[in-house]
Amino acid sequence: MPVELTVVGSINLDLVARVERLPRAGETLVGHAFARVPGGKGANQAVAAARLGARVRMVGAVGEDTLADDALAGLREAGVELDVARTGTTGIALILVDGAGENQIVVIPGANEHVPPTSPGGAVLCQLEVPDAVVRAAARGAELFALNAAPARPIDLEPDLLIVNRLEHEVVSRGKLVAVTSGAEGAVLFEDGVEVARATPPHVDAVDGTAAGDAFAACLVVSLLEGRERGEALARACAAGAVAASRFGAQPSLPTADDVAAILGA
Repeated sequence: MPVELTVVGSINLDLVARVERLPRAGETLVGHAFARVPGGKGANQAVAAARLGARVRMVGAVGEDTLADDALAGLREAGVELDVARTGTTGIALILVDGAGENQIVVIPGANEHVPPTSPGGAVLCQLEVPDAVVRAAARGAELFALNAAPARPIDLEPDLLIVNRLEHEVVSRGKLVAVTSGAEGAVLFEDGVEVARATPPHVDAVDGTAAGDAFAACLVVSLLEGRERGEALARACAAGAVAASRFGAQPSLPTADDVAAILGA
């Protein structure tokens, strides 16, 4: 039986432009490609978890506009169960991606600011692209509450699993298990402040790092729910992030369990 996971978080439509390099302040550049791609950290992590074999429910909100169906397309394609409110306008992310896979992102939250608070219980994965009240409600009654604290801001709760990069860790540090990512350098897992696992990702040619962190977060949570040893779970998460970084787009880049096994040579 697949593990079950509820993701509470943001749903966006990403407007992505590809450029040779990122612009300086006040500079206009000519891009060479444009795409509309389903995104949002919550939706990305829900799609990633589903592709990795979990049974996933997505709790979020989209607008009452023509962009909503495009934003939900990836979730539907991945077979994610939708518990999605309709209000206002769909969240938008404006994304520039350069030739080395680095990006600049501006998010207009829209309906994500109005996700109804819910306490789904079971295993829950949340991010900080929704209001604090939604995050706190999602944590209540959860058997496992995982928080990817991005974009980072102080929040008064201690998740069972906290997932952060080094900069986010300076803002949010409380968690029973804490995974700290460092891009190509890999990730470290701490329990009560003591290192319990370390992993580095396989080498890939970076194309677009937009959803690499989302792939990492989803894979780490799913792997732990599957009962995998912590070192193996962390290695799989690093591999999932590497696969995502080697592909263009947010949700289109997210790997399956077979993709992760293949890059690890398993």
